[in-house]
Amino acid sequence: MLEKLELSKSGYYDYVNRKPSNQKKRKQELSEKIKSIHEESHEIYGAPKITAKLIQSGIKVSEKYVGNIMREIGIKAHYIKPYTMTTKDCDFSPKLRNILKRNFNPERPNSAWCTDITYIWIQEDGFVYLTSIMDLYSRK
Repeated sequence: MLEKLELSKSGYYDYVNRKPSNQKKRKQELSEKIKSIHEESHEIYGAPKITAKLIQSGIKVSEKYVGNIMREIGIKAHYIKPYTMTTKDCDFSPKLRNILKRNFNPERPNSAWCTDITYIWIQEDGFVYLTSIMDLYSRK
């Protein structure tokens, strides 16, 4: 098989028995430390914060190198979106009157409707609005 690949026996055995270089050893150790820091942060930290943690622990490394290692081992930072206020308490003006007066059983269809709106968070689109309208006579 070595003849078909045009490789020498000594070259093959040299490759098989070769010990990892210091650079590979360091990269492997860094990969393990980066994974552990990333998991400790609940997968929130990216390259800048992981680099800062490594520097705090006495390991001299650049942010670009940490980013490259993260890309190679397939980990990413997950951005947590800040809380978005969806509703605001409003002051009820005196112009608004209670027309229904708690009569939730009207005598004819379409004389009283009830409605509500809610906000639903969807990962791809953000907030979407769901509104429901119900005729109090038929309850549909």
